[in-house]
Amino acid sequence: MTYYERPGPGAGGLPARAAFASDAPSLSLNGTWRFHLAPSVADAPEGFEDPGFDDSGWAALPVPSTWQSHGHGKPAYTNFRYPFPVEAPHVPDENPTGDHRLSFDVPGSWRGKPVVLRFDGIDSCGRVWLNGTELGYTQGSRVPVEFDVSAVLRPGQRNVLAVRVHQWSAGSYLEDQDQWWLSGIFRDVRLVVRPEHGIPDFFVHAGYDHRTGHGSLRIDTTAGARVSVPELGLADAAVNETHDVGPIEGWTAETPRLYHGTLSATGEQVPLRIGFRTVEISDGVLTVNGRRIRFRGVNRHEFHPTLGRVVPPEVVRAELAEMKRHNINAIRTSHYPPDPLVLDLCDELGLWVMDECDLETHGYEVDDWPENPSDDPRWRDAYLDRMRRMVERDKNHPSIVLWSLGNESGIGRNHGAMADWTRLRDPSRPLHYERDREGRYVDVYSRMYPPPDEVARIGATKKMPFILCEYAHAMGNGPGRLVEYERLFDTYPRCQGGFVWEWLDHGIRQRTPDGTEFYAYGGDFGEEVHDGNFVIDGLVFPDRSPSPGLIEYAKVIEPVRIESVAGGIRVTNRRDFAALDDLSFDWVLEEEGREVARGALAVPRVAAGESVDVAVPKVPTTLAETWLTVNARLSDATEWAPAGHVVAWGQLPVRQPEPPVAPEPGQEAVRRGGELTVGRAAFDPVRGSLLRIGDVPVAGLRLDVWRAPTDNDRGSEEPLADRWRAAGLDRLQHRVLGLEASGGGLTVRTRSAAAGQREGLVATWRWTEDGAAVRLRLAIEPEGDWTVPLPRLGLRLALPALLDTVEWYGSGPGESYVDSCAAVRIGRFTRTVDQLQTPYVFPQENGNRRDVRWAELRDADGAGLRVKGAPTFELTARRWTSEALAAARHTYELVPDDVIHVNLDAGHTGLGSASCGPGVAERHRLIVAPTIFELTFRELG
Repeated sequence: MTYYERPGPGAGGLPARAAFASDAPSLSLNGTWRFHLAPSVADAPEGFEDPGFDDSGWAALPVPSTWQSHGHGKPAYTNFRYPFPVEAPHVPDENPTGDHRLSFDVPGSWRGKPVVLRFDGIDSCGRVWLNGTELGYTQGSRVPVEFDVSAVLRPGQRNVLAVRVHQWSAGSYLEDQDQWWLSGIFRDVRLVVRPEHGIPDFFVHAGYDHRTGHGSLRIDTTAGARVSVPELGLADAAVNETHDVGPIEGWTAETPRLYHGTLSATGEQVPLRIGFRTVEISDGVLTVNGRRIRFRGVNRHEFHPTLGRVVPPEVVRAELAEMKRHNINAIRTSHYPPDPLVLDLCDELGLWVMDECDLETHGYEVDDWPENPSDDPRWRDAYLDRMRRMVERDKNHPSIVLWSLGNESGIGRNHGAMADWTRLRDPSRPLHYERDREGRYVDVYSRMYPPPDEVARIGATKKMPFILCEYAHAMGNGPGRLVEYERLFDTYPRCQGGFVWEWLDHGIRQRTPDGTEFYAYGGDFGEEVHDGNFVIDGLVFPDRSPSPGLIEYAKVIEPVRIESVAGGIRVTNRRDFAALDDLSFDWVLEEEGREVARGALAVPRVAAGESVDVAVPKVPTTLAETWLTVNARLSDATEWAPAGHVVAWGQLPVRQPEPPVAPEPGQEAVRRGGELTVGRAAFDPVRGSLLRIGDVPVAGLRLDVWRAPTDNDRGSEEPLADRWRAAGLDRLQHRVLGLEASGGGLTVRTRSAAAGQREGLVATWRWTEDGAAVRLRLAIEPEGDWTVPLPRLGLRLALPALLDTVEWYGSGPGESYVDSCAAVRIGRFTRTVDQLQTPYVFPQENGNRRDVRWAELRDADGAGLRVKGAPTFELTARRWTSEALAAARHTYELVPDDVIHVNLDAGHTGLGSASCGPGVAERHRLIVAPTIFELTFRELG
């Protein structure tokens, strides 16, 4: 058995310890290395570790990097299936092997000093030589390893570091996470002097007593060191003793107070950032500093669209700040410990963290977990090693409030060994593992994607804290139903929130031959086994710009609720700890979407969990529909947002719209020049189809029920999209039943049905003159036994391509659907047709605007068409048909037509989360039923 096929933790490494900076000398070995990729171990060059080996013909490769991200080999994506035969611990002979070499110098002053070589991450394993001497090898891709190089390092001389990295190893069986398979030295590499009389390791225990408000501090270390925290009046205090530091500010995700200190030994000083907090479970509720906490979280993978697993520090900071700006307060480090910088920033910015072990054997679920390593004693040491290296590395971070034993690895004795060791080493943090449904080894109960009714049952009966480690699968257009979950988290104290799957779309940036940029997913690199676009499932797009799903989530979980109550405005503080002292409130009054007044709103102090009612401000009298929008803004800038950033908002009705007025009887349809006319509308005299409104051509007006399926429509065991296609909803044919010019207008009757289907929709189109406009009253009657909900129900038409500016009064500014509409408000908005589109990596239904009172599609001169609802409709406008949208697999495949395709709908089926979770709630399915839908059309310009 080769060394990389041994089911163990590696060999030659030093004991795990905390990640920390100090004043000890260090040298980064990041930079440009020499690199050679062989298709197999047998093809790898012999003797490459020799310092005199000639690598002049090798490629240059940056380290950190994943080699597939730099044109060596190809990425591969699987959700859980192993991309190699399952015969653990063996891997195929075709095992791509990347040899890395670096020549470097170290100062002569290092001569005779103890030095360690540290790798923060090598995927999937690494065998290491320095100056021709083998140091050892490592498995466990996302946890660090250190080697003692004191005896082989040559200070003042040329040194050669050689690292052989195999794409596959026994460790790959434990790293079957839902992500791209990428290989290389992908985290920092450095040399660190370990000074004599230095600090080899330490463990900060900083507790908070919520009854007294006092903090306690103990730092355990084997070093002869002293502790100083000037802010606390602690100077030259002893280690390995507990100190009462008096009244302090506790660390929380809302108030991330860090106290700066120093741990000093004769040979080394370590800066400390101490957060005082105590994590406990009390009466089945997870608390921090004595208060129940709510996880409004996301699952976060580490990925970059061009750099693979390497995420630059500035990108990390920017994305965590983006989370904070969208009211996210927690991260689950799915499914491995992150780069240490992430945890530093979580301490600083304020985010709860569930730190998860680099462990997943999901591929064994295919055949119901036969020979799963989790219950195999041969793998016990590997499991323990991964847990140990994570806990030791990350133990001093106050942001970490839960340790997780891994993800989707079945359940077995090796989990028990991990839990036993962790409780002995760190009893201060509870343990999580979702597959431990019986609670054998864990302290919190966890589930993935339970439907809301099941969450309610668990919340009412379970005696443990309940956390949804994954829910609301954010794949494509969605997720829906977020509001339902939020209500349950508010209702049941032991339901303590969860983590949306997931933060980021893992698209790999590519270009077509003509230079068009797009994002690739599984299968785009010729993988033999892959899971398609299931890797495109984030709240932000691959470029980390927010999707509509993130905007919706931010609104649902906002920490302040602003709502109308009898006689006033209720402001509720939904935070767990902090009052609303950092916020200021203002209001804007809008009449039919146009601002008529604004002002400040005085809100008294509101403590966490409390509400106050304030009077509605005195506002001008208005004549049309009017709304009052109240904003809660940051009073001062923070590290994650500028002053004035809107944290929460609420919209209150002030004046309801006037009910629509029935039109006066109009003229009969008149035949002119081979057309029928009703007012300014012209129709085909045989088929009754609308030809134009005034001088605005209208083509293809017909009943429409089809939408390009979303990822959620394609999900679940019985996908809605499959049912829709089986019912022929994507291929309706239309027949005119009759046409009659009488009763002051034009009446056309049609029947729409699919080939091979008995079910149909009979529509009566009643066109009448309404002043300068023409009114349509559409009455739809179903025929036959309809057993499937409709994707949508409404009208479809095509307008000239120049009408590419859309202004509307209704819900906006972003897209919305019946079960994903919390984040939109009533207002007047203007966008181009292109701006109405949401560029989902995998094209699908998008861009719908609900509750539209009226909309105008105009050209650059203001000419065009106005559509008014009675009272409202749903609107989409795009440059391609739903059929073209459904056929495309990448955004570059969408080719604009020479018209704009417009849908005016009475309704849509909701989104749900069926791509991995519960589908659309029954009340949000568009059930076939008699429907009356009214619109008026008027030419502009």
